[in-house]
Amino acid sequence: MKRLTTLFLMMCSVHFVRSQNYYFPPIDNEQWETVSPSDLGWCTENIDSLYHFLEAENTKAFILLKDGRIALERYFGTFTADSVWYWASAGKTLTAFTTGIAQREGFLTLDDTVQDYLGSGWTSCTAEMEQQITVRHQLTMTTALDDGVADTDCTLPSCLSCLDEAGNRWAYHNAPYTLLESVLSNATGLSLNAYVNSRISQKTGINGVYVSLGYNKVFFSKARSMARFGLLVLNGGTWDTTQVLGDSLYFESMVNTSNPFNLSYGYLWWLNGKESFMLPYSRLVFPGMMFAQAPADVIAALGKNGQIINISASRGLVFIRMGLPPSENGVITPLFSNEIWKRLNDILCEPTGFSDMIQNKLFSLAQNPVSDVLSIQMNDNENLLMTISDLTGNTLYVGNKTEIDVSAFANGLYFISVQTQKGSQILKFVISD
Repeated sequence: MKRLTTLFLMMCSVHFVRSQNYYFPPIDNEQWETVSPSDLGWCTENIDSLYHFLEAENTKAFILLKDGRIALERYFGTFTADSVWYWASAGKTLTAFTTGIAQREGFLTLDDTVQDYLGSGWTSCTAEMEQQITVRHQLTMTTALDDGVADTDCTLPSCLSCLDEAGNRWAYHNAPYTLLESVLSNATGLSLNAYVNSRISQKTGINGVYVSLGYNKVFFSKARSMARFGLLVLNGGTWDTTQVLGDSLYFESMVNTSNPFNLSYGYLWWLNGKESFMLPYSRLVFPGMMFAQAPADVIAALGKNGQIINISASRGLVFIRMGLPPSENGVITPLFSNEIWKRLNDILCEPTGFSDMIQNKLFSLAQNPVSDVLSIQMNDNENLLMTISDLTGNTLYVGNKTEIDVSAFANGLYFISVQTQKGSQILKFVISD
């Protein structure tokens, strides 16, 4: 399995281009240089369209950096630059970054077993299978622990059972990730907050805190701290001339394909420009890039309800979005970034993506949730192929009807994919009585 993973790493590796001309704001005050979109030659008449879209989609904060300077910054409603918001699973990327520092400082290695730091019995797997689970598996979502349990956040041993040998399966699973905090704390002798503060915050001005919410550890910060983290990663883990990560090999592994199952996943980072991708809580493998309207080199931190960091080194761009769930029915959080890129392309006055996979709007749903009949409104019926799948990846329907009887389906969340000669589109829908 390790040989197969290494082969995929070699095949899917993309060098993360960095510039020597990035601007970095001071770490001890709130000053931050701006750059005028008009001076950049952008189509400024399209900026309001982006802001209207973001506001309609329940956004609280949006920042766009160009080579480190703020090109766009907007807060909505009562939210301000001093407001604090959660990163949700976008904070996983900060934990991945921190793990790289811990390895560079000699506190752990990615091939250490999780048992080394949590002791035996942290799962309900057999002793042999538990011993196979490493820190690398936690970073890549390949622990093969059962993600079909009632509570995927639960970190109790009774909630953690093995479906397969570690490394043989990719599944988005919060609990094994959450336990990285205990791994890091036991390895370094510091709490995760203390370690991040001493190794990252003091060098970059990224101020925030991990908060315990149930089983989860969720990072909270102001919007500009989120943008600072994007800038830090844009520059390969170096803040101006200060080494923060200090391990280029780890960085390149972090932002490139980490496993042969989900090509669009690194070390807790989502990756664009790959041949296929998987989505959280689904066993489906979708063809094409995750963000069809974005540059191929985009890497993303993605969190529940649309907490987003997108980074394109080739364009020197970073954008962050904080807010409540997007209001449009069926928008999947990882694909919400694509909707933003569609509007950014209009502002940049040039396309940055390579296909029309999502924004084609091939179809919409007449209503969502549905109970008996799923009604599909098509913009193009040519060579139509529809597929309905559940969260485990089971295909429940294949055909070309625009009225599909779903009365026999259990209540829950489903994916519908439509393919035509013009592209493909994915939406989610809910069945409820």
